[in-house]
Amino acid sequence: MPKPSPGSSPPPPVGPAPAARDYRTFYYSELRGRKICLSKISERVGKISDIAFKMTDAYPEATGILVEHGWGKPVELIPWSKVARIDDDYVFVSPPEQPDPATVKHGKGFPCFVDQPGWILLESHLMGKTIFDMDGRRTEVVNDVHVLVSHDRMILMHVDISFNGFLRRWGLSRIFHAREHLINWKYVQPLSLEDAPSQDAVRLSITRKQIEELPPEDLADTLEELTGKEQQALFSALAPETAAETLVEAEPRTQRQLIADLRQERATKILQEMSVTQLADLLSVLPHEDAVKMLRLLPAEQAQRIGEILSQRESVAQSMLSEEYVALPKETSVGAALASIRNSGKPHGAISHVYVVQPADNLLLGVVDLRDLVLARDTQTLGDIMVSPVVSAEADDTRDDLAELFLRYHFRMLPVVDRHDHLLGVIHFNDITKGLITRLRV
Repeated sequence: MPKPSPGSSPPPPVGPAPAARDYRTFYYSELRGRKICLSKISERVGKISDIAFKMTDAYPEATGILVEHGWGKPVELIPWSKVARIDDDYVFVSPPEQPDPATVKHGKGFPCFVDQPGWILLESHLMGKTIFDMDGRRTEVVNDVHVLVSHDRMILMHVDISFNGFLRRWGLSRIFHAREHLINWKYVQPLSLEDAPSQDAVRLSITRKQIEELPPEDLADTLEELTGKEQQALFSALAPETAAETLVEAEPRTQRQLIADLRQERATKILQEMSVTQLADLLSVLPHEDAVKMLRLLPAEQAQRIGEILSQRESVAQSMLSEEYVALPKETSVGAALASIRNSGKPHGAISHVYVVQPADNLLLGVVDLRDLVLARDTQTLGDIMVSPVVSAEADDTRDDLAELFLRYHFRMLPVVDRHDHLLGVIHFNDITKGLITRLRV
């Protein structure tokens, strides 16, 4: 992440010596509730209840920290100019020059918080809000906010829509770590303070000029939310290289929609930017007629290589089984299940679900989503919170069968069972989408 230009010199430090580096990054969930002190840890001011930012031409800058004392007492605003340093456990601030009589009785005399046009409050205006795109389509929820602190400035950099952010909000980030998903602030148009009471949303603000700057996976996610003319309009705005990269990242349904409406000249330019393996993966999810048309646009030698790859890949679930999953008896307590996950050594993708089995013969009884698991009481058992019956694949299901199940239920992984529902292993979504086969005869 690039450093912002350093601001003016910070206030004289108080407390322990500051770190040697010029900047630090934080998530808001790490700062919320952090204790605020004066020159000594014993001189407590309160805890962070929110952080106010003001809009600027680039990224919003912090204007102050809110300290809420409850019981009808006014909320104090500590101006950002009074923030001396943010440590791992405390925030050190300088005392006010002229204490405010309205807050001096219960706080440290910082001014009362007063609404200002254009200010953004992280807790009130962003956390937990739904993100919509320019046309009002729901996408995700803001689970956290990413900020950068440099000298005497705090800058709002990203909103976090990943499951990691959700876990941080609830103090569960040590249990599980998923893929980060941050959206740069320049693509986000927040609600103003005045609009917050009547709305509950944040809008993505993406212009045509900015589209090319988005990562291919983000563009693919956006395309998957659109349909018809809007989807084609966005895809047509991409340069052939970017379009190829985005097409590779898109889900099969979206790939089929985009290919169906491509002109031959445009399709040729995009296909030329893809590797043989990527082309084989793409053609394998297309209807037979569209796949044949695409193959005819390729050089004969390349088309032959792709046909050979496709014919070699066809297989059934039994041959693609993975043992990277977690299965436990229904009597296992939630606390014990979480401990087992931590000690399992399994990769992160293997624990989106916990399968509940009968130990004697591995009979599949139910499934527990990780989100339900981390929010359940430690004393509950897996049998109490599991979902049953379980959506599963059979050992002789083909790749097409598996792809249909994934597209229908949107799971990251599926259990594979025999005819008597004994758990044999799992199939991961990525393994199917990257190698789905429909045998082609050209």
